[in-house]
Amino acid sequence: MKFPHYKQHDKMDCGPTCLRMVAKYYGRNYSLRRLRELCQINREGVSLLGISEAAEKVGFRSSGVKIDLEQLKEAELPCILHWRQNHFVVLYRIEKGIYYVADPAKALISYTEKEFTRNWVSNKELYDGIALFISPTPKFYEEEGEKNRGLSWSFLLRYRYAYSRLIVQLFFGLGIGSILQLITPFLMQSVVDIGINTRNINFIYLILIAQVMLFLGSASVNFIRSWIMLHMTTRINVSILTDFLTKLMRLPMNFFDTKMTGDIMQRMGDHKRIEGFLTGTTLNTLFSFVNLIVFGVVLAYYNTGILLIFLISTSLYAAWILLFMKRRRELDFKRFDNSSKNQSNMIELIGGIQEIKLHNCEQQKRWQWESIQATMFKVSIKSLALSQYQQAGSMFINQAKNILISFISAKAVIDGHLSLGGMMAVQYMVGQLNSPIEQFLGLIQSFQDAKISLERLNEVHQMEDEESTNKHWNQALPTDRSIRIANLTFRYPGAGNEPVLEKINLDIPQGKTTAIVGMSGSGKTTILKLLMRFYEPEKGEIEIGTAKLSQLSFKVWRNHCGMVMQDGFIFSDSIANNIGVSDEYPDLDKLQHAIKIANIEEFVDSLPLGLNTKIGSGGNGISQGQKQRILIARAVYKDPEYIFFDEATNSLDANNERVIMDNLQDFFAGKTVVVVAHRLSTVKNADNIVVLDKGRIIEQGTHAELSLLKGEYFGLVKNQLELAM
Repeated sequence: MKFPHYKQHDKMDCGPTCLRMVAKYYGRNYSLRRLRELCQINREGVSLLGISEAAEKVGFRSSGVKIDLEQLKEAELPCILHWRQNHFVVLYRIEKGIYYVADPAKALISYTEKEFTRNWVSNKELYDGIALFISPTPKFYEEEGEKNRGLSWSFLLRYRYAYSRLIVQLFFGLGIGSILQLITPFLMQSVVDIGINTRNINFIYLILIAQVMLFLGSASVNFIRSWIMLHMTTRINVSILTDFLTKLMRLPMNFFDTKMTGDIMQRMGDHKRIEGFLTGTTLNTLFSFVNLIVFGVVLAYYNTGILLIFLISTSLYAAWILLFMKRRRELDFKRFDNSSKNQSNMIELIGGIQEIKLHNCEQQKRWQWESIQATMFKVSIKSLALSQYQQAGSMFINQAKNILISFISAKAVIDGHLSLGGMMAVQYMVGQLNSPIEQFLGLIQSFQDAKISLERLNEVHQMEDEESTNKHWNQALPTDRSIRIANLTFRYPGAGNEPVLEKINLDIPQGKTTAIVGMSGSGKTTILKLLMRFYEPEKGEIEIGTAKLSQLSFKVWRNHCGMVMQDGFIFSDSIANNIGVSDEYPDLDKLQHAIKIANIEEFVDSLPLGLNTKIGSGGNGISQGQKQRILIARAVYKDPEYIFFDEATNSLDANNERVIMDNLQDFFAGKTVVVVAHRLSTVKNADNIVVLDKGRIIEQGTHAELSLLKGEYFGLVKNQLELAM
């Protein structure tokens, strides 16, 4: 039995893909999306511990070991190996000194013992390497596996249904074009056999005029068809991309934490390939297929032998092209991976140019970029070589066919079985038949490209939405709006990660201000992210009054919340639209109120266009303090019931901070506020101050109460507020 092989979609997917291959070998199907979740993958990839834990969750027995080559030969296969210190592969057979490996980045590959050792051995002195042995338990066979969900060809074809009338018009134009082209070979034969043989120049004039009219008619039909195709393909492309963006925006935050920007951008490009296949490639091939049938029938009428030669050579031509399809697929995955890295690298270079110049690391960053370009160049060379092999073979077959047909048709003229005009008509029809065949083979390649793109897009479309439609969500908050955190534990994705928060119990009363302080890394920001439901707790519960936060609609909850993050984003838009982001046309009175509380009036008034001044990456640069005040104004403009501030004033000078905090005190009245801060002068007036240390609450109370305790809080504030020396 051939060992199953799957290609990894992204560079970080090698571990989950290896586990998927082993599960398939034992008879169970699991989606890559599901296994990625179980492996707790993050931007650094996945560890052997993560693969082991995921394997046990789906019913395998696992054991990670460091062994030498002789021990490996006696082991039960398949097993997962740590490969070249930065990759995972599956070793599924050892036979006669040959090691058979399923590499998710490449294919099923065989290695000699020397080659295998060079790639696997991590300790060159002891000649041992790392392996994960997994075998199924009864629980594995009790699991049902997974059904494939997401996009399918039938679903994608629905995008064309809306344009059925246009497709009918295209086929109508095709019919007219085919009839016009069908007349051409008969006219050519008439010119030679009648016009030239009878020396009738007037007849030739008449035929030439008819050919000009046919040309004009055919050209007009083609022009109209091109306009209809442009109209249809553009709309279908926009529809597909819109649906993808809609899906992307419904995904939870942990998806974006584990995906590089380049990966997402490349998937946007995948839609273009699918759209091209659905519209241009398939429709053009269908049009050509009609011509193939029509001219094939006419060619059979002239000479059946020539048609037979054409069909045999075409079969050889198709077989030669199909021979390279598997290799094309491998190169496509490599091209995707390298293009993704290149795109992420370029975004990083442009976005981080300030730091690059500041630390004089232009050369190192340029070398990194050049390294990626060199890898892309190697892939391009392999792609070009593959294309040339295909082209050389297909050209040889095609030319041999044309020469053979020319010989047979010329001999038929000499033998009196075909007129000279008939020979010219045959040559014309063979030329017309070549185009549909080439387009059909192009369709096969486009189908392969579109299928690969569909696999990558399905990873996104198969993910559960942040707010699943299969679950009932509460659409209203309870009367009691207090927040209660009960026995909460949370850790970020990644096997072996320590909990960031552990057994947190905290009451945040309605209408009161709660401050959270502590050393960096103590979990302050994580609490806010959990309150905003960017992540779900590992254990414990967050409650709003009598309702569980996990049962509330995400949109309903966030409509009641305003948050200022440390790394808040400024859009490339006007100041007004950056403050009133949720409104298409921001309310002027609310804008004025927001900029007044955020103490940004003077800055806005100093600009020639005022609130209409464009800022962000496409406009005026602003300082960190100005950015932070705009983010505060954004939260004030929303006027929410719950306000969460994460170091919202750490970039402000003392004067601005004092003015803004005074303004915010009135704004906070009656609202439930949670403030995270290092600058403790901003939290001393809070109704309750919570002190975190290593993910645990160690103190809480008012500023006065905690100061009298002379504990951790006192140690944090004594230098800033000079309580005691």
